Amino acid sequence: MSKIDTFVIVPTYNEADNLDDLLMQLLHLPVNLGVIIVDDNSPDGTGDLADQWAGNYPERVHVIHRPGKMGLGTAYIAGFKAGLYELEAQRLMTMDADFSHNPRYIPDMIALSVQKHVVIGSRYVPGGGSLHCTWKRIWLSKIANMVARTLLGLKAKDATAGFRLYRREVLVSIPLDQIFSSGYSFLVEMLFLCQRRGWQIGEVPIVFEDRRKGKTKISRQEIFKAQYTVLRLFARRLRRGEPRRPSVPISSS
Repeated sequence: MSKIDTFVIVPTYNEADNLDDLLMQLLHLPVNLGVIIVDDNSPDGTGDLADQWAGNYPERVHVIHRPGKMGLGTAYIAGFKAGLYELEAQRLMTMDADFSHNPRYIPDMIALSVQKHVVIGSRYVPGGGSLHCTWKRIWLSKIANMVARTLLGLKAKDATAGFRLYRREVLVSIPLDQIFSSGYSFLVEMLFLCQRRGWQIGEVPIVFEDRRKGKTKISRQEIFKAQYTVLRLFARRLRRGEPRRPSVPISSS
């Protein structure tokens, strides 16, 4: 097998019911990719299950164990650092473990990354949508996107999506240790930083599905944190704290 240059980062907490199916689907996609599982000491044994997969597929499955729940954003950063500096990845993707992000869209996202620096699996472009979600969740998502796009000037239609691909040069350009957000609002902050640096952002339509097994991790506290993040970044935008740069041409890698 040729060198793996694309890795999918999957944060987990109590995802033992989903992990086997997810890894099986990821490893059988018609693209050469690996997986970085970042487990926050799941009581249900998700971390042990991940270790079994890593033992069977040592080149393709890698596991990061953390002592407890430390936030989605910090899990992604841990995965980014491992992918960039230990595995020498050229592309790093983020997705949920609960099948709300279906692996079948990954080949299209990788294909678009030849033209774009950041690729979003988007609910809000033609062909995208949501399935089995409550009206409250859909309403909350649309409001959050509208507020983030309006206040922060974000051009992506799905600014809060967690299903993303970042090219290596994008992540290297961002001071990951200085990102303030740790929860779901990390996604908005990352997109803000990518756009302000001029990286080209594209979107692939997906159908977002409500989780099949387990419980949602979004709490009321996370919603308040997201509101604070948007207001903080809005103030930063007003004082031009993150200088806008011209669009960066796509590299040849």
